[in-house]
Amino acid sequence: MEKVTHFVGQSLAFLDAVEQAGRAAELIRPVLVIGERGTGKELIAERIHRLSPRWSGPLIIMNCAALPETLIEAELFGHEAGAFTGATRTRAGRFEEADGGTLFLDELGTLSMAAQDRLLRAVEYGEVTRIGSSRPLNVDVRIVAATNEHLPDAVAAGRFRADLLDRLSFEVITLPPLRGREGDVEVLADHFGRRMATERGWAGWPGFSAIALAELVAYPWPGNVRELRNVVERAVYRWNEPDQPVGAIQFDPFASPWQPRPPTISKVPTHRPNGAADPTPAASPAPPEEREDQVMVALDEIGDFRAAVDAHEAAILKRALARHRFNQRATAKALGLSYDQLRHCLRKHSLL
Repeated sequence: MEKVTHFVGQSLAFLDAVEQAGRAAELIRPVLVIGERGTGKELIAERIHRLSPRWSGPLIIMNCAALPETLIEAELFGHEAGAFTGATRTRAGRFEEADGGTLFLDELGTLSMAAQDRLLRAVEYGEVTRIGSSRPLNVDVRIVAATNEHLPDAVAAGRFRADLLDRLSFEVITLPPLRGREGDVEVLADHFGRRMATERGWAGWPGFSAIALAELVAYPWPGNVRELRNVVERAVYRWNEPDQPVGAIQFDPFASPWQPRPPTISKVPTHRPNGAADPTPAASPAPPEEREDQVMVALDEIGDFRAAVDAHEAAILKRALARHRFNQRATAKALGLSYDQLRHCLRKHSLL
């Protein structure tokens, strides 16, 4: 079944990038897609291919960072049988596979200088030579490349060929990070939430609570859309009240009060030749570990009794919810409350 590509967003920065990709698709010229991880560079490459005159040809995708340097050239250009140890048969490279279509090179900036030299000739003359062969092959391939690196800086540092960059940058599309796409977090969160609710078999989509949605909007999203999708799908998957708005968001799935700690390395005391003890002082014992569920209150600093009590109650509720994986019925039972009493307390402290 052919994969269907969806573009979800309404911000001007995002729509401008999508429109730019549509215009670039019309000409069979190289396109360079720049963007942080998780911004959708591969989706843009697919859009360029599908809207181009060669939409019926192959779209071959290669992640340059996923292969060791010794295999990159063999993957790109192919090899003859016996060309190197382990080459038991002739194999066509990605350029040959993409003949008449589009070759998407992801993580372009990780290519070695040797691979860049051969790529330059393939782009310039439309010729590739398999490893172990002296006969060049003509190929008709449109190159779309992507990277999360500013390649002019790599050129200045001597890590990327300037002439190759000139040939690949006929059009450069820079994708905005999610933090720069105003209004798109809400739209994307709703989209991914609905899909996960359907996957879980929910009768409807209750949406997110106001507090949960505010947390999603305020988060900086270093992993961009890919990270947002994981966070939203995890939140829906863990939510056990399908008739209530999703109210618990966990951005870091590794966060836990029981996560493994790095091993403590004890220093073995050494002795000087004259028998004197090593003057290096022994490490002082670590202070006693504070319990995760202990609530510290600076009694002398309390100026508002009611606010202090409310803050203490809210902290207890948050801790209990987290301990019971945001299952409200289990939390109510652990706190000795009825389900309705717990719901009342959560609403009181705006935790729903």
